[in-house]
Order: sequence, then structure tokens, then C-alpha cells
Amino acid sequence: MTLPGAVPPQEDNPDQGVAWHYGDPFGEQRAAARTVAVVDRSNREVIAVPGDDRLSWLHLMISQHVSDLPDNTGTEALVLDSQGRVNAHMVLAHRDGTVWMDTEPGAKATGARGDEQTLLDYLEAMKFWSKVEPRDATAEIAMLSLIGPDAGQTLESVGLNVPTDTYGVDGLVRRMPGNTFDLLVPREELTAWWSKLTEAGARPMGSWGYEALRVEALRPRLGVDTDEKTIPHEVNWVPSAAHVAKGCYRGQETVSKVHNIGRPPRRMLLLHLDGSADSLPETGDPVNAGERTVGRVGTVAQHHELGPIALALIKRSIGPETELAAGGVAASIDPDSIPADTPGLGREAVKRLHS
Repeated sequence: MTLPGAVPPQEDNPDQGVAWHYGDPFGEQRAAARTVAVVDRSNREVIAVPGDDRLSWLHLMISQHVSDLPDNTGTEALVLDSQGRVNAHMVLAHRDGTVWMDTEPGAKATGARGDEQTLLDYLEAMKFWSKVEPRDATAEIAMLSLIGPDAGQTLESVGLNVPTDTYGVDGLVRRMPGNTFDLLVPREELTAWWSKLTEAGARPMGSWGYEALRVEALRPRLGVDTDEKTIPHEVNWVPSAAHVAKGCYRGQETVSKVHNIGRPPRRMLLLHLDGSADSLPETGDPVNAGERTVGRVGTVAQHHELGPIALALIKRSIGPETELAAGGVAASIDPDSIPADTPGLGREAVKRLHS
């Protein structure tokens, strides 16, 4: 969607087709932190799954427990490969007899023969005799995100109800963690809803601001903060997107074992970058401790208060006091971003898990 004042993203930016910013990316972030901002996220792909067996079938396909997902609720979920590595991440909204799943543009999954498929093709191939009809609904549904302490008030001012629970769904609105609401609107009404929200006081914010606030909140993004080896525990997707107790989904054994043992090989941490450097690292750059590579750079962002920051997958043996270089730029670990370990089960329990 092309909007007045929108600055398009650079060619290597993953958010093509939506605004990078609207002239003042730091002011946009401040609005989201203090009042309310609206973000065009209409580049998200949407898959619709209607059919009588939609919940029982999805329960077998994805990492989250959805067999009893009530109407007008949502959740996050993953598709994993047989080794428990993340293929796809999606956010669900169950309403009107359909599960709507929004995901990254170009989402992929590993097929039964080890070949890479689009997420929709993977789901289609796994239908068998189930009464489901997954389809590409990107042309039907577009997403806007409303962020900030005044977001609920803004929704009410344009005649929309505010879900009370996280991942609750009410009509067009899905509540997300923090002061964030996603609006799943008919794509032909996208411009009209944008106008309503901005006229109600929401400040337009581009992907620059959205990504900076996402990094601050330690929320990973598939394909940017993950690589081909990432398992859910490394990027805080347990339990928000992966259920540790349910069985019978691809990759479940890895999820259960690593959760119970509590020792994923890496962890996603927030890095503070040297703001005096001539350039910033890029996604995929190595993180080094001296001459040793100890991690991988994910999202790099310019934050309105924190300055240059990044998410990075770092070996769990690296302590917060370690001096690091991310893509050649001096970096330090934010100690508040270090997740608490799941308590280990002890040697006998570990032996049983591996038996």
C-alpha cells in the first residue's frame, strides 16, 4: 500500500511493499511508546484453513495445542522439521469457522521427501482425507498493527471492540503481547481503515520503528533472527509457539527433550552496539569473542532510546561480561535479555529421555 509521506525500504530489506518510515523514524517510535502508532503490515502472507476438521488437523501439523482452540481466540505456532528445527512461524486467529494464519512473505516448509515447499503446498500435501481446505488468503485479508498505551482507546473510537485477553479475537481485532493489536481487515478496505485510525490519532509508523520495538521486546523474526539450525527454545518460542506436553507433531521429540533438559545450544540475546562505528553489522554477520566465532547477528535496529541494537544467537557458554564484536562492531550483551534456564531433570531423567 502506497501512503502519503511513505519512504520505501532499501532493496535488501525483508519488508518490501510497505513503508520503511514516514520521515521521522525516531518520532514514530516515541509515539508508539507513549501514545499510539499504526503500522502497515499488509505484506504478511495469510493462509485460511476452513473445514470441519480444521482444529484436529492443524493440531497434528503445527507445534501448538489447538485441538480445542475456542472460537474468537488465537495463538502462535510453528512448523518444525523432523529434527525440531524451525521451518515456519505463524500467528493464528480462529473466527467464523476458519483459522486464519498470518506468516512471513514466502514462508517455506520441508516436505516429506526433504524438499523445500511453500508453506501452503506443504499443508496441501498433508491433507489426506481430512475435511480441510487450506487456501492462500493474502488477496482477501491484510494486516495493520496498532501499538501503544492508547491503542485500546483508539480502537474504541473507530467502533471496534478491544479483546481483553492476549491472543483474544473480537471481530477484526486480535490482541497481541504488550500494547499491540493486529487488525485483520478485508484487503479492499485497507486504505479506509488506515485513514480511520490515523484520523483517530494514530501516528503512521514504518517497519523501521516496528522492528526496533520488536528487537527491544526480544521477539524473534523467522529468517532474520533464525537460521537453518534454530530450534524453538533458542529464540523464546517455548511456550508461546510450541507446546511442550502435546505429542504427535513433527519435531516434538526435540522440543520435549530440550525443554526438560533445559540446555539449548544457543540463546537469543540483545546486543548494544557501538554507536560511534562508521557502519552497523548486517543480518548473518558473525559475532566474535576475540578470534572465536560465538554467534550470529539477527535483526539490527536503530532504537529511539537505546541507540543501535541487535538480536543475536549466541552460544550459551558466553557470559554477559564477554567483550564481543558483531560484524566487526564492538558489542555488549544486555544482561536483562538472558533467559532463565529451565531446571534440569538430573542424570537419571536425562538417561531416560535418551533411552
